Amino acid sequence: MKIEFYDTTLRDGAQSEDIAFSLNDKLRITEKLDEFGIHFIEGGWPGSNPKDLLYFKEVKRLMLKNAKIVAFSSTIKPNTRPEEDEILKAVFEADTEYVTIVGKSWDLHVRDALKVGFDTNLEMIEKTISYLKKHDKTVFFDAEHFFDGYKRNTPYANQVIRVAADAGADVVVLCDTNGGSMPFEIENIIKEVRKEIGTKLGIHTHNDSELGVANTLVAVNAGCRHVQGTINGYGERCGNANLCSIIPSLILKMGYEGIERDKLKHLRGLSLFVDEMANLMPDKHRPFVGESAFAHKGGIHVSAIRKNPETYEHIKPDTVGNIQRILVSDLSGESSIIQKAEEFNIDIAKDKKLAKDVLKKVKELEMYGYQFEGAEGSLELLIKKSIGIHKKYFDLIGFKVIVEKKEKNHPVSEATIMVRVDNTIEHTAALGKGPVNALDSALRKALYKFFPELKEMDLVDYKVRVLSTKDGTEAVTRVLIESSDGKHSWSTVGVSENIIEASWQALVDGIDYKLLIEEEKRKVKGGTIQ
Repeated sequence: MKIEFYDTTLRDGAQSEDIAFSLNDKLRITEKLDEFGIHFIEGGWPGSNPKDLLYFKEVKRLMLKNAKIVAFSSTIKPNTRPEEDEILKAVFEADTEYVTIVGKSWDLHVRDALKVGFDTNLEMIEKTISYLKKHDKTVFFDAEHFFDGYKRNTPYANQVIRVAADAGADVVVLCDTNGGSMPFEIENIIKEVRKEIGTKLGIHTHNDSELGVANTLVAVNAGCRHVQGTINGYGERCGNANLCSIIPSLILKMGYEGIERDKLKHLRGLSLFVDEMANLMPDKHRPFVGESAFAHKGGIHVSAIRKNPETYEHIKPDTVGNIQRILVSDLSGESSIIQKAEEFNIDIAKDKKLAKDVLKKVKELEMYGYQFEGAEGSLELLIKKSIGIHKKYFDLIGFKVIVEKKEKNHPVSEATIMVRVDNTIEHTAALGKGPVNALDSALRKALYKFFPELKEMDLVDYKVRVLSTKDGTEAVTRVLIESSDGKHSWSTVGVSENIIEASWQALVDGIDYKLLIEEEKRKVKGGTIQ
């Protein structure tokens, strides 16, 4: 039995406190979700803000292989014709085949939030869906607060979903929007709903009672075949149902299909990538994907798993891209390095010592604060440097950054830099809007005459994370930089107690990676790589 997986990280997940995805973050997450095999990606609410509308324009440039992009919106306003409704106009401007429409199914919301009559609400739902179907849209109807509505006024809640189904909704999604329902309630209600309508049913739960995953699983068991959630359970208040727990539970434990099993090994990587894009510290205790999910510390536990891992592990860790860890003395881990090296077209599988050396270096850096899941450009460079196959394009002799502030004037930043390329020394300076911008400008200025292709490269995102708040302004910081040349995008990382030094590391890796791309191009053009 196949399940449709619908991700709403970019819309519902972005409503989580402390999360603000940039446009580029959303596009990169879209690519990762598509690679993983998610069927539907809810990109945002067109018309609610300029960024979401621009997303729907830019996402068309991506070469997606699996996912369909969905625009989210609400029903038309009361006493409004669909063709005149500004909300629907924005949906058509987004130009997606798939549209999700949210409508009220709890009489309390109709009365107190919308402040319209019950029949008017039904008319809004019917007109919205009918109009979209008339224009060949595939429509998912999110019956907001359905379970609360069903418990308070069963006839009206049923009437809402019947109207949506009769209007042509392709999927009716039952929502536990307040996240307060119990699993036995969810299961019993869905069984009754299946007697009311024959339309495909979906489930959308929130985690306010920490039952978002459980409620989703029982909903599928009761007949829902369309599952909505977010990566890492991000979402408003206590979050949405966590797809990183739902997907492996459905596929590995309940026998459903939907995501290819061999893709589940990328689940932890996907989880960490979204954390990095959200600029949030990963929760190491997350089931399946957390760093501690398969970590063992107690002596009895360690003794047992050395004999048979099944004694204290409910699945094999590598099934979801994780590893077993012994906290006193870490077990191997070379396999993950070998796998990443293969992705970079580097073969170190036959040289176990080489793989161990690289792993040791990675672990040393991670202990200091580096995180490579969201900075694969730096990881590839690290592997190549560690095994001696990376060309050094330039050397830093020194740099100086000055920030000057006078009275009410804006601060002025200036960077002076000296680099060596082969036997030539270049000494130059540049102004910037801030110290990092000045340093970036000075470095590029110094290198352009040697590597003009760097003019194609832009810094498109810059994130800073403080790794230890107890140290205040002396804390170690991690800088993540994303760069692009219009054809390729890559991320690099730097870590230091000095934010300028951390930024320098990430900037240099970004430039190094661009020069590596150009070198590979020349090799291919020259026929040295087939």
